[in-house]
This record gives sequence, C-alpha cells and structure tokens, in this order.
Amino acid sequence: MDVNAAVAALAAIAGVCTGVIAMLAFRWSERDQARPTRTSLHTDAVLPPGVDTVLSVLRSSAVVLDESDAVVKASSAAYALGLVRGGKLAVEPMLHMARDTRRDGEIRQVELDLPRRGTGRGEALAVSARVAPLGSRLVLLLVEDLTEARRIEAVRRDFVANVSHELKTPTGALSLLSEAVMDASDDPEAVTRFAGRMQIEATRLTNLVQELIDLSRVQNDDPLEDAEPVRVDELVAEAIDRSRHAASTKQITMASGGTVHLHVWGNRGQLAAALGNLVENAVNYSPARTRVGIAAHRVSATGGDLIEIAVTDQGIGISEKDRERIFERFYRVDPARSRATGGTGLGLAIVKHVAASHGGEVTVWSSEGQGSTFTLRLPEAGAVRDRSAMIPDDDDRTAHHSDTDTDTETSLELDDPPTVIAAPEVLP
Repeated sequence: MDVNAAVAALAAIAGVCTGVIAMLAFRWSERDQARPTRTSLHTDAVLPPGVDTVLSVLRSSAVVLDESDAVVKASSAAYALGLVRGGKLAVEPMLHMARDTRRDGEIRQVELDLPRRGTGRGEALAVSARVAPLGSRLVLLLVEDLTEARRIEAVRRDFVANVSHELKTPTGALSLLSEAVMDASDDPEAVTRFAGRMQIEATRLTNLVQELIDLSRVQNDDPLEDAEPVRVDELVAEAIDRSRHAASTKQITMASGGTVHLHVWGNRGQLAAALGNLVENAVNYSPARTRVGIAAHRVSATGGDLIEIAVTDQGIGISEKDRERIFERFYRVDPARSRATGGTGLGLAIVKHVAASHGGEVTVWSSEGQGSTFTLRLPEAGAVRDRSAMIPDDDDRTAHHSDTDTDTETSLELDDPPTVIAAPEVLP
C-alpha cells in the first residue's frame, strides 16, 4: 500500500510540474509574440502617439532608432538615399551622432558628403543630418538632401564671378581711356582716337548689361502667361532687319525662305530676341561676301507639329569640343574674336532658355571651316494653323524684296523647299 501511494504521489507531482511548464511556455510564447521584433522597420506600437503621422508628411528623410540602434521606422526617402540597409543605419557618422544623443539627450546637426550609390563616378551627395531624442528610448534622425541647393549656389557664385569679370573689362578700359583723353587734351587726333575707343567700350558695356537683363527676364518670367500666336515670318523679318547694318558692312547676303503662314505660341519679345541672337551671331562669325540663310518649315512630331527655324552661315564653324559648351553663359569659342565682334557670351544662353521655356529646343550642326546651322524648334500654334489654311492663295503668297544698297535679300516663297538652307554646302 505504501509503495502504491508513493507512486501515485509521484505521478501527481509530475503532472503538476508538466502543467506548470506548459503554462510557462505558453506565457513565454505570448510575450514573444507581443514584443516588437528588432528587425521590424515599421513597428508603430513603440512610437509615441502621432509621431508616425508627423513623419509621413515630412519632406526630409526620417529614421527612428531604438536603444540597440535597430531601425524602428524609416521613410521611403531614407531608403532612396541609401541611409537604411538591412534594417540598420548604413551611415557611420550618423550612427555615432545617434548614440551620443541617446546618451546625453543633446540635439546634434552636421553636414556630410556621402557617396552616391551605383553611380561609379564618385559623385557626392550633400546632406544635412539632425538627430534628436524621441521619448526615453528612441532617437529621431532627419536628413535633408542639399545636393541641388549646393549646385544652384555654385552656379550663382560662378555667375557672379563671371559678371564681375565681364563688367570689369569695359569699365577698366573706359577709365584708362578717359585718363588718356585728359592727358592728350592738346592733341585733337589722339582725343578723337581715344574717344572712338571709349564709344566702343561703352557700347560693349551697354550690350552686356542689356543681355544680363534679358537673361534674368527669360529665367524668371513665365512666357505662357502673356502668350499669343506669333507669325514666324514676322520674327524672321525682324531678325534680318536687326542685323541688316552689320551684314551690309561685311557685304553679307541674307536670304530667307521656307513655308509662310506659320505660327508659334509664346512671348513675342522673347522669341524675337532668341532668333535675333542666332542671326546676329551668324553675321558676326561669317567672313565678308558670304551668305546667311534663314528657313522655317513644319515638321511632324509626337505630341504635335513643330516649327523649325534654321539659321545657316558660311563662317568659321565650331569644333566638336566647343559644341558641347556653346550654350553656357559667358562661354566663348574664341574670346579674342568675341570681344572684337562685341560678343558677350550670353546670346546663346538666352536662346537656350527661351526655347526651353516655350517647350522647344535649340540644336547646332557645325563643321570647322564650312559653317554652322542653328535650329530652333518650337511647338506650333495649332488653332492659328487651322485659320491659316483658309487663307486664299494669291499674290501675297510670295513676298520678295531685294535691297541692292545693302546687298541683303529677303525671300518668303511658299514653294521653296525647306532644305534650301539646311546645310552650308548648298549655299553658293
């Protein structure tokens, strides 16, 4: 009896132990399920109320770290910048900042240059990182991308430096020439010579200031606010008239052709300035007794027809390495020749900005010693095209003007092929 009782008691004790162990295991399992995992990147339960909503509307990249430096929450921008990888903060300086802030509760901020992922060209990503405590255990990291702001600031500094240099040249020349005039007051011929040079430098300074104003205007203004249908043949005629005197001096023939009754939509003043700059450059960089041609025609393109205005010259041409930079502000292919012709280095930059702001583009074809063709492509004003199609064909379809005194001719013939001046070799 005693043995049987002992066995029964032992069995009861074993059953009780098994039940206790099972209950503890169940409790432990429930605790593990309720506890947030270390690798979870989007665990809202550990964040203070409202923090998740605030982080979702921030423009900066946001990362929340717990006491073991594991990422609790990270915005999509943080992943895009490569800040978070494998559930960990991948930028070591930011990680050190987070640890220091967790230790002493101080807010820290630093600017860093980080390598771009996948570029292979060593390009730096400029960021501003700010770390602050979030509650008793969490740390909030906010990162702002400063790359574009740095680039704009660099462009601004270069622009100011270039403007200062360009303005210094004519103003310094005027100062020296005025002193020379004063010293040569008893020599009429010297005074006349120096006064002529002063007039040249004053004109150059005036042109530079005007083109700076024009460039600022086309960069800041929206041409579509005051947009209107603009006749292309009127723009061509205005551009030719603008360079008529310079062409006459060099005995350069100016010819226009292509399709008439074309219209583009945009700011007339800006479009006239852009085309005028192209024609003026063609005249300035062409030898004497050559020809400059302007042709306009319609081309089909995805999204609507485009109007192409090609300006062709028989000038010195542009090398391949210079063609990549000629639309930069203040860039000159030949600085000495540009100053001799009064060039400021801003004309083509203005053309580029006008074309881009009107939804178009400007391209260049050139061969050294043969000449260049600049092509301005702009969207056609569709509604005006429909009305122009109803214009009857009569004598005003062809307008021809020849000015023997200036050796400049204007020809706007509807039947002229659009390729009549598309390349320098077709010009006599």
